[in-house]
Amino acid sequence: MNNRGKIYVVGIGPGNMEHMSLMALKAIENSQVVIGYKTYIELIKDLLHGKEVIDSGMKKEIERCNLTIDEAEKGKTVSIVSSGDPGIYGMAGVILELVNKRKSKVDVEIIPGISAANAAASSLGCPLMHDFAVISLSDLLTDWEVIKKRIKCAAEGDFIIALYNPKSKGRENQIVQARDIILKYRKSSTPVGIVKNAKRAKEKVVITDLENMLNHEIDMFTVVIIGNSNTYIDKGKMITPRGYKI
Repeated sequence: MNNRGKIYVVGIGPGNMEHMSLMALKAIENSQVVIGYKTYIELIKDLLHGKEVIDSGMKKEIERCNLTIDEAEKGKTVSIVSSGDPGIYGMAGVILELVNKRKSKVDVEIIPGISAANAAASSLGCPLMHDFAVISLSDLLTDWEVIKKRIKCAAEGDFIIALYNPKSKGRENQIVQARDIILKYRKSSTPVGIVKNAKRAKEKVVITDLENMLNHEIDMFTVVIIGNSNTYIDKGKMITPRGYKI
């Protein structure tokens, strides 16, 4: 056993084994303890036989990360799991910040995973073939005025825009404001892809446009991808040309 302990910060992607990397599977297999948000633990429950499993609910991220470090400091190998990629709105940042703050000597390894934007894009076609911006509409940790500025800059710069956390029961107007900002710089006919539960059971894929996007179901399990000035729809696929002469 490594006396200093080991932490794997594991990106499990959408959550099924088919979309997890071999390294992610190996990290979980090699771990004595697996820690994560209840929903993510449930997604990988078939991988957890014989392991100590610790789960918790929403808004317990710092608690989970401190517990992960505590277990690793006992000399254990611990995986803390994130859906998607742990370095994109995931646990990687919190773990590294806390390890530094606590002056811990544990080893930390970040295991990448398929992000929600990648998963959603593959179900839509190839909307991210050119420069794109990923923006979370959740203002829980970021001021809404800052988020609006980022949306404006991305829209003005003709970036393809992937929106995370677009709408929740207590936060319904941000997606409306985001759409209104983007409409100042994009045609109302700009293609928009809406993917709920990307690469999971009950996946739902809708391709629409900027004018009509709010007429479709959007929630916290949804990624919204808004095309740029060159994005088009062909045979039910959302395509952004890379620029090759074809």
